[in-house]
Amino acid sequence: MNTDRRTFLQSLAGLAALLPVTKTAVAEAKTAAAERPQIACNQYTWHTFYQRQGRNWSADLDASLADFAKSGIVGYEPSITSADEIQKLAPLLKKHKLEMHSLYVNSTLHKADEADKTLATVTAIADAARPLGVRLVVTNPSPIKWGSGEDKTDADLATQAANLDRLGAELRKRGMTLSYHTHDVEMRNAAREFHHMMLGTNPKNVSLCLDVHWIYRGSGNSQIALFDIVKLYGKRITELHLRQSKNGVWAETFGDGDIDYPRLAKELKAIGVRPHLVLEQCIEKQSPNTMDALTAHRQDLKEVKAVFGS
Repeated sequence: MNTDRRTFLQSLAGLAALLPVTKTAVAEAKTAAAERPQIACNQYTWHTFYQRQGRNWSADLDASLADFAKSGIVGYEPSITSADEIQKLAPLLKKHKLEMHSLYVNSTLHKADEADKTLATVTAIADAARPLGVRLVVTNPSPIKWGSGEDKTDADLATQAANLDRLGAELRKRGMTLSYHTHDVEMRNAAREFHHMMLGTNPKNVSLCLDVHWIYRGSGNSQIALFDIVKLYGKRITELHLRQSKNGVWAETFGDGDIDYPRLAKELKAIGVRPHLVLEQCIEKQSPNTMDALTAHRQDLKEVKAVFGS
């Protein structure tokens, strides 16, 4: 379980060339379903289960998505590195009757030159993905170095916030919404990076993808910090990444555990917020090993429906 999301995304870059594409794939990928599935799951979650079994999610995406579809989850949130990947993914989504209303992208926004490249890449992805029904683009601005303790300077944070807002404005022109995502790094140093991305951007341009467990873990396993963030920025939440742990270790399935999800559902309902629900019940080295990805995700779907009333 030592492959992080960035490494995983880099491994996807070569996948596009392996997938078939048709001229009408993008148009045919549209569905008559609601604009947003009530419950989705992201690609990275399945990758962690496959990795534990010695399998490669990306080696045969057609077969992997067939497995995904068997879980009963309709919404798929992929990790995308280029617009070409969208064109290749479209016929597979249609084949397996999956919907894609959100996607995840990496971004580097604290350096001016790299930020310009990020904006060009992400807007190209957005242009390719919008016809398929994608309305939410989730991004976690990259740290100075993944896995290091090095923090961004105030100047870096100011630059990053300005570019995050600029990216959000570009997506907004396209009828799409930028949803800002964090891991635990952004919660360091009084969560200055996290708070400045929220306070230093226009709410019309930048919404929040609340990755519930990363906020919880990043604040020292604190539900107080988690629910304070909901109080502060709840109205900006457009997406939830859902993961549960027990005694601080990621569980195999969503359900009862360290985080009070029924309370979260109740508080969001009270303020009239109905975010896109995306399962991200990843596993880590210490997680229990009692079931495969398909079994786990079938159970996840049941539990999320019970908690959020979907």
